[in-house]
Amino acid sequence: MTLPYAYSWSIRTWLMALAIAGIASICLFSQDACASPSNSGPAFLAGERGTLWSPGMMSVGGIPKRSTVCANLSPRGAGLDDTAQIHFAIEKCPEGEIVQLGAGTFLINSGHFLLIHKGITLRGAGPALTTLAKTDGAKPGQEAVGAHPSPLVIVGPSQYSESGNSSGVAASVDLAEDAVKGSYSLTVADAAGLQKDAFVLLDEASGATWQKDPQGRGEIWAAADWRVVWQKHKPAIPYVDDFSADEFPSAPGAAGGWFSRPDRPTAEIKQIASVSGNTITFTTPIHISYRKTHSAQLSRYGMRYVMNAGIEDLKLSGGDAGNLRFHWAAFCWAKNIENTNWHDEGFAIENAFRIELREFYVHDAAWAQPGGGGYAISVSSGASDVLIEDGISVRANKLIVARSAGAGSVVAYNYMDMGYINTLGSWIEVGLNASHMAGSHHVLFEGNYAQNADSDDTHGNSVYHTYFRNYLPGVRASFENQLGGRIDDAAQAENGPKRSAGLMAYSYWMSFAGNVLGVHGKMAGWVYEKTFTQNTPGIWMLGWDSVQPYPTDARVSATTLRHGNFDYVTNTVTWDPNIADRDLPNSLYLTEKPAFFSLGRGYAWPWVDPVAADKIHTLPAKARYDAGTPFEQP
Repeated sequence: MTLPYAYSWSIRTWLMALAIAGIASICLFSQDACASPSNSGPAFLAGERGTLWSPGMMSVGGIPKRSTVCANLSPRGAGLDDTAQIHFAIEKCPEGEIVQLGAGTFLINSGHFLLIHKGITLRGAGPALTTLAKTDGAKPGQEAVGAHPSPLVIVGPSQYSESGNSSGVAASVDLAEDAVKGSYSLTVADAAGLQKDAFVLLDEASGATWQKDPQGRGEIWAAADWRVVWQKHKPAIPYVDDFSADEFPSAPGAAGGWFSRPDRPTAEIKQIASVSGNTITFTTPIHISYRKTHSAQLSRYGMRYVMNAGIEDLKLSGGDAGNLRFHWAAFCWAKNIENTNWHDEGFAIENAFRIELREFYVHDAAWAQPGGGGYAISVSSGASDVLIEDGISVRANKLIVARSAGAGSVVAYNYMDMGYINTLGSWIEVGLNASHMAGSHHVLFEGNYAQNADSDDTHGNSVYHTYFRNYLPGVRASFENQLGGRIDDAAQAENGPKRSAGLMAYSYWMSFAGNVLGVHGKMAGWVYEKTFTQNTPGIWMLGWDSVQPYPTDARVSATTLRHGNFDYVTNTVTWDPNIADRDLPNSLYLTEKPAFFSLGRGYAWPWVDPVAADKIHTLPAKARYDAGTPFEQP
């Protein structure tokens, strides 16, 4: 069967305390606050599905409001590079103060980049006034990078690891017993070298062996419990498998080590609250169990983590190794940033903890293609407890990905739309997405407006993500392809696959609750449930695969929880018949209406309510985008 939107090469294409709600306080730096949490919270997220979501800067009262300026800078002009003068100001600036950039364009060329390696703020005069630009880097509509590819800004100690491995890990120790999900503590065999306040990596081996492929294509390299699935088949599948016939994820340099230690993609970064003997207590709960039978380890980094650094109120353009990167950073942020015209990632968050992106506008990747060159937001390499909130992500290949990372993270109240492939505009890319490499788990997507929610299997699977109170129309807003021509899913029947919620093969134990799916009055020809091979738009497309013969993984649907979602095909709210509790909380991570819903004309919250007469109201970020004022709330 030939599909109008399929093509020859494969498109492999993220609290209240949920299951551990009810604790009186979040453990910060006091062991007394780290008692094991109770198992209350929404019934639909009982057991392994939920976690405590309290991400980003929430635990320290939010992004600090700094006012002391250590340096005021203006662009040199005349085509002269500004890297050195900004670096000098950063070096001299005391912690907690601001390097203030005035109006104009500051050039960061010739492979240079700004390194924010201590707790200062780099602040512009506003995204419409101050620009950091690489003019010899990424060019709109061009695949090629410049002669000296580099990002514009790195928040962290360095661009690359200085520990002899890409993760930055210096030493590891085995766990003495299993690390229990929801607990704040674990026991290691030997705590030597582990210190209070340090940032550490908790991970385990996949334990993968040959398993019968649920899609009926021979065998696949996966864990017996299916927590981790690698794209390695027997017999091999060309253009799908990441490994040659005699190569395995544990091999040095193989795909199994692209975003984790080799064959250890299930991971999360923790901060140590205390060390007592061989018992290590963390500031955040363990988001998934880590098992001795899977060689679970706790590793200390050889890299010095940069803390309390931020970048605010400016525009970034032209980076050809990303625009803004957070490497080995914690409690750091980007606020009020316009991010455009990049190669690799617009925002990259790697080996990081409690990073916060908010009030951002990331748009128009230089080259909107799969392969890592046109991703708007990437969370990778164990990065945990990240908050991505109240922003806009549009017109890139992938609007957001999570690669062996994301535990405890929240993606909330963002407008994310118009993900595409510039050479195949008819293909509707994944929207809300915390996948693209094996190992990602326990990301919460709440209150977003996105073309769809999905989870790809390109380089393996992800598990245990939650999608709560999102609006997912199933089609993109119409827009111009950077290579020419207008893309309009509503009018172009060949565009697809059209789905509000889709999960690709091996995406297990996902939870959808309180979402509104489809478009009122525009569901003619749509069905409630579809497979990839059906040329019919559908609300749900679970277990799909984009490679011939397009099999369906039935285990995806069997493990997906669907509770309290309204769709415009059946015009009903569908509940899980096995869950008596039909009370949908306002939020799974907030205790009150967020302040940005009161800005401008004021907005109803929750803005998505499947059980109310008015199912959807207005998302502030979408209102800003529609008004053409991405940083001013109408």
